This record gives sequence, C-alpha cells and structure tokens, in this order.
Amino acid sequence: MKIESYKIYKVSIPTRRRHTWASSTADVGQGWVILEVKTDDGIVGYGEATTMPEWGGDFGRYYGESYETTEVVIRDNLFPAIAGMDPFDIDLIHHRMDKAIRGFVYAKAAIDIALYDIMGKALDKPVYKLLGGQHRKAIPIAHSLGVVLDIEAAVDEAVAACGEGIKTIKMKGGLDPVRDMELMEKLRKAVGPHINILVDANQGYPTAKDAIKWGKRMDRFDLQYLEQPVEGFDQLREVTRMLEVPVCADESCWTPADALDIVAKHAADYISIYVTKAGGLYPARTVAKIAECAGIRCNVNGSGEFGVGTAANLHMACCGANIDLASVFPITHVEGCPEQTKVAARWYMDDIITKAFQYDDGCLLVPDGSGLGVEIDREKLKKYSESK
Repeated sequence: MKIESYKIYKVSIPTRRRHTWASSTADVGQGWVILEVKTDDGIVGYGEATTMPEWGGDFGRYYGESYETTEVVIRDNLFPAIAGMDPFDIDLIHHRMDKAIRGFVYAKAAIDIALYDIMGKALDKPVYKLLGGQHRKAIPIAHSLGVVLDIEAAVDEAVAACGEGIKTIKMKGGLDPVRDMELMEKLRKAVGPHINILVDANQGYPTAKDAIKWGKRMDRFDLQYLEQPVEGFDQLREVTRMLEVPVCADESCWTPADALDIVAKHAADYISIYVTKAGGLYPARTVAKIAECAGIRCNVNGSGEFGVGTAANLHMACCGANIDLASVFPITHVEGCPEQTKVAARWYMDDIITKAFQYDDGCLLVPDGSGLGVEIDREKLKKYSESK
C-alpha cells in the first residue's frame, strides 16, 4: 500500500456563539483544514488542522499557521516528501516531513491523522488500537466559557452545561484579574462544591509575580488547576513552585522536546496535550509517555475541531493511563440528528460527519469503528467548504 494522492478542503461551519480567549484573534471554526489522503489500493483517510495564525507557543517559537500556509506546505514540501510511502511507516514519514520543512506542525498533524485513519481502515481496527489500546471508553469533557460572555451570562451558561451532565467548567481568564476573581466566586457559588473549575489564562498574566499574586487569591475557590498563566518555561516554573493550586502547561508544551524541558525544569504539574500542536497522533503519544514517566497527569485539549479532529482527540485521550483530566473539545452536533446538548460543549451548529459522537453523563464515548470511526458526509463537506 502506498500514499498516492490528496485533496484539501477549506471548511467553515457556523458556531453556536463566538468563542475566544486571551491570546486569540481569529474566529474559531472558520477556514479549518480537512485533508483527504488516498492510497494506491483505494483506501481514503481524513485529517484535520485547526489553523490559527496567532497560535505559536512560547515567544512564537513555532509560528502561527493559516489555511493558506498549510495548503502551500502540504503541496510543496510535505506531500512530495512522503508520496509513494507506506502509511504504516509512520516514524519514517515523520522524519521525512521534518527533514522536508521545519515546524508547521498543524500541516503535519493533518497528514498524520489521515494516515492513522488509513491504517485503521486497512486493518479494520480503531485508531486507539494503533496507539497502544483503550484505557477508558468514555472521555470526560470540560465546558469552556471563553472570554466574550459577561459574568452573568457566563454563570448562566455554566449552570446550563452542568445541567446537561458536564462536571468540569473551564473559564478563560488572564485579561482582567479582578473580573476573573468575581467570575470564579460566582461560578463556585452557582455550580456548588462538586463541579471542577479550572482557569485558563492563555499566558495572560504579564509576569510570574502577577500570576503568583492572583493565583494565591484563587485558593479559596478550590480550583482543579490554573492553566498556562504566563509565557516561558522559567516563569511557569516559578509560578508552579509558589502556588498551591496545580499549574498546567499548554502553550509551553507542543512537542516531545517541550515535554522533556517541562519535566527537567519541574515547570508544571500537569500537561495539556494537543494532537495538532505535537504534529499528529504519533508525536502526541510520545508527549503522553514522557509525562507518564514523570508522574504528570494530562488531558487532551483542542482548538474547536470538527468531527474528524475530535475523533482523533478521542482516540488519543483514551490511550494513556495518565490522560485522566477532562478534555476540552466540542460535543458534536449534526444537523438533522437528535440534539444531545443545547449548551454543554456545543461549539458548532453542524458538522461534516454523518453521525454525532455519543454523549453520556458528561462524557463522549470513543468511536469503535475502523480507523477514526467516522464517516464523512460528502454533501456537508461540499456545503461548508472551498475545495482545492
């Protein structure tokens, strides 16, 4: 079996509401990459990249990506390097891609996910079997509030999400610490003591001292953790050292090399893994194993993927013993199918897959079908995309 051809789609799907955070400028779900890869024996796999120009790790070390850069990099650099290769040679494929061009992890992730879909379909096995097996069948989902809602609206949405089974609320913060404290207080009062609350600052605090000052004041709200309060390993380590509340690395951890640095510097208590930030499922699995060896708990986070990317995230989230924190990705809604939630983790009004992932008591169930376990709705893909 050989990698033969590809097709790339620029996909935009209407959102339930605008979702943004401290470091974001682009609108979520507008111009995501859906990649279709075909082998010489006719197997087709799908990958996804949630390309965001402003998303590039600490001090922009990985640079941002857009649909346009992804299209060019796949066309001119990545696909020529791997055309004709066996999809099962995934380590060699990653070496070829890294040699062809540095960085551009989202473009590489789209290819990696599509190849895992192909491998699973060729073996008639779900992708999680290729990642080492399934530690859990259901992945707990955190509902993310974003920063565009006013305080009362955010509290109302959190209460509604909890009413639909969600057990972890993720509030975005870092832009206005006084507002953050008020929202935390009202959230805790509204949802009660048994719901997890976490704060994601997206590097919003300008210095470690600021993050420590405000982080200590958060203790009374019994947070599960504080995510990426500052930029850079050294500042993150200082915040981690000084706070009682656990600190989670997000923007600071993209690749396996970043995970090694975090472990060596004791820079964080937890790590948020992204399939796309790592460059695909293969390197993301390495990030998880490094964290596991260091006794670090993880979640699988996302950037508002559609059904293809969410499927990859679900397979990743079930395959590690230490990936036990609630994950942040959408509960997929497919137009024409029964609604599973009206608010809880619902980002989009529709999707490009034929069937929504099953939602049960705050969790998404990992698909058991071959490959990613999803089927593309060709009419929806055409409706929401500009193919190239």
